[in-house]
Amino acid sequence: MLVVRGGCHCKAVRFTAKLPDPPVPALDCNCSICAATGFLHIIVPHEDFTLESGESALTHYRFGTGAADHLFCKICGIKSFYQPRSHPDAWSVNANALDEPVDLSIEQFDGKNWERAKANLDGANGAD
Repeated sequence: MLVVRGGCHCKAVRFTAKLPDPPVPALDCNCSICAATGFLHIIVPHEDFTLESGESALTHYRFGTGAADHLFCKICGIKSFYQPRSHPDAWSVNANALDEPVDLSIEQFDGKNWERAKANLDGANGAD
């Protein structure tokens, strides 16, 4: 396992996560929020993620079905991780919010057609 650190731009939100050995699976989603924020998903089981600091700096945003809990730093506005609806037992960590880049194996996720993309992913593994 690979241990990584990351967080928001102002460093108020900091986390550590355990990832599989590289190349690390990642999802590139084209939904409205992921496309606008440049979020690149690394799915991390809850037990492999530790929020080191910044819980009080996080604010929540929900849209659409309201199932995903998008977490943003109140200070700098960066979404470094969130709770996706596609993986209720895992966090989605933004590969772009890691302190050091990791080698990724990127799969496209058609978030504009979420239900169909999720069904395809279940045949493999996802994001929101």
